[in-house]
Amino acid sequence: MDEIPRDQLTGALRRGAVKKHVAAIHVSGKLTLLQRKLSNVLLLNAYDTLISRTRHQIDARTLCLMIGYNSNDIETLKQSLKGLAETVAEWDMLDERGQQEWGVSSLLSYAKLKGGVCEYAYSPALAEKLHDPKVFALINLNIQRRFTSGHALALYENCYRFVRTGSTGWWPLDLFRRLMGVDGSAYYETFKHLNAKIIKPAVAEVNKTSNIILTPETKKTGRAVTDIRFRIRENPQLAILDIDDGEGVRHGPVYARLRALGVSDRLARQWLSAHGEKQVLAKLDYVESRPNVKSMVGYLTAALEGDFQTVADGGGAGEGPAPNGRAEVLRRILEAVKARTPTQRDADRRLFLSQISDRRMREDFEKHGWMSPLNATRITIFWEEMSPGLMEGLQAAE
Repeated sequence: MDEIPRDQLTGALRRGAVKKHVAAIHVSGKLTLLQRKLSNVLLLNAYDTLISRTRHQIDARTLCLMIGYNSNDIETLKQSLKGLAETVAEWDMLDERGQQEWGVSSLLSYAKLKGGVCEYAYSPALAEKLHDPKVFALINLNIQRRFTSGHALALYENCYRFVRTGSTGWWPLDLFRRLMGVDGSAYYETFKHLNAKIIKPAVAEVNKTSNIILTPETKKTGRAVTDIRFRIRENPQLAILDIDDGEGVRHGPVYARLRALGVSDRLARQWLSAHGEKQVLAKLDYVESRPNVKSMVGYLTAALEGDFQTVADGGGAGEGPAPNGRAEVLRRILEAVKARTPTQRDADRRLFLSQISDRRMREDFEKHGWMSPLNATRITIFWEEMSPGLMEGLQAAE
């Protein structure tokens, strides 16, 4: 496999001893579709602070929304979290010095629900492994939500890690059965049954649903199938759903301008992936044209994540906060938005929209975001509920 150019890598990716995607963390495949989606959302929520924090939190309703789940059924959520704590993650890989390392850990070291908040943690050893993108590929939640089969999502997760190489490499069938969660089943010991009930339906759903296309290949000893691998190529019809890993955007002029302002590599790529170059450029031009801005990065963050509408966007009425008391309300709301993770911000917007039935108000929010004038009162109430005490000392915006 070709080595990735070092000048395109940052941080942990620059370690010269790691020259290929090891992708050796195998999570027990015996997870329900709900548990597998839950696992991915929890990881994405914690990813930026996996190493620096020992505990992570996410609103229970945000969590349920991101996995497309009814938030009123707390018992099922409890059982799903319990299942993750009882699930084993195993790794077998080379360390930075080329020495073989084997390890095992529960997928979650603990989880609890209290006051509408889910708190959880990973073991330190597993957190270190999960944080290295050379080892574990984060799954795009927009793609994940489209899956209806746990086997298909499991296959996608395990294959997507090898998207750069174009092939998973050969997996012994006993390992493949483990990854699909059907090890221990006498029925699936027969390859004919495994192929008809697991492989073919899972491949068909991955190819229809996701941003990659899989082609299975088998290896035989005599007449018996002993190994399987999957050829991987991009799905041009659904590539837009993919997370941009930075290989392309790092060469663009908008990315260069963001970095020159002091925006981190990760944040710059997140903005470009979430908003697109055109919108980021419009907000960047707008912010740089403003006089007496003390923090360009802070103002740009508010403009993008608070969704200020600039003249370039055709929304002059939403240009920055309104004056007087409303300005302070908006400032506090935008600070609360800024403090959220990208996953949580997306969920917040979805949750707020789900509470609006009036078409005109929905359109105004979709256009102006948290600056929406038609939804000002609703937005203030929403964020007071999300962050108790946020508006302390202020009267509610009219």
